[in-house]
Amino acid sequence: MVLLTPRIHWYEINDQSWFPSYLRAKVQAGLTLMWTLNLPIIQPSSPGELVAATLQRVLGKQIRDYTFVDFCAGAGGPTPYIEKDLNARLGFTKPPSEDSPANGNAQSMPVNFVLTDIAPHIEAWKKAQLGSPTRSLQYIDCPIDAANAPRDFLSPVTREGQSSKVFRLFFLAFHHFDDPLATKILENSIDTSDGFAIFELQHRTFSSLLTCTLMWPLLLLISPFYFWRDPGFLFFTYIIPIVPFVLVVDGYTSSLRTRTAQEIRIMMGGGGKGGIKGWKFRNGSEVHTYPIGEMSWFIGMKEP
Repeated sequence: MVLLTPRIHWYEINDQSWFPSYLRAKVQAGLTLMWTLNLPIIQPSSPGELVAATLQRVLGKQIRDYTFVDFCAGAGGPTPYIEKDLNARLGFTKPPSEDSPANGNAQSMPVNFVLTDIAPHIEAWKKAQLGSPTRSLQYIDCPIDAANAPRDFLSPVTREGQSSKVFRLFFLAFHHFDDPLATKILENSIDTSDGFAIFELQHRTFSSLLTCTLMWPLLLLISPFYFWRDPGFLFFTYIIPIVPFVLVVDGYTSSLRTRTAQEIRIMMGGGGKGGIKGWKFRNGSEVHTYPIGEMSWFIGMKEP
């Protein structure tokens, strides 16, 4: 991988307070579509499905030991789709039978996912929760700061038989944090969780910038099929193309802000108050759109 530039912490349009919330929701809807889109030939699986497959492959049998927590869930993002796909891979497509209790055994229950954010989106999360086939998607209705999260913050939603091990998830989120905040988040993750994963769909490469550019014509081609019930989305895609403009420009900015695995390791340094002794780290990349779109991942796990 040839990097074009050192990391540059520019700012994304969709993050700005002056950007209208109505348009922000449309851009987020477009971004969620990119996570779940599965195009013939060039996308054997969607990026969201690729995340589920990567978690299952890297964590192996331990995957059932965790409760997965999206720490920057926004309005829901790809997490509801990843929860559905991962549990389907594990053989769960409906809620555990009430007449066949788990008896405290996490191995006989679907893997649980929890939505959190420093600015909770309660109504959107309620809707996402109802759409979970296994009823394994929950949310915390109070603000959760990823840089200062207590170990017991999951206690309000922990059910009998559910694992209490916390595995943090950051989907297209970690690049948003400047270095001081990102360092605090890593330290807090190591001090108070049992594992974490950082997933990004872009990087500081020419191929990533080209992939972001192609989102504009792609959105023009597919929007009528996915947003035909949303005239606002169509208006701000075709008549006044704010949605594709922001997706592409913010995609460029996200690419330039994304960290390499080595940069993340360097940021951990001492690894928080407890150091990084007793942790193991893995990283890699997967092609999400042939031939140029890549998903990078960095996973840390506390050793038994």
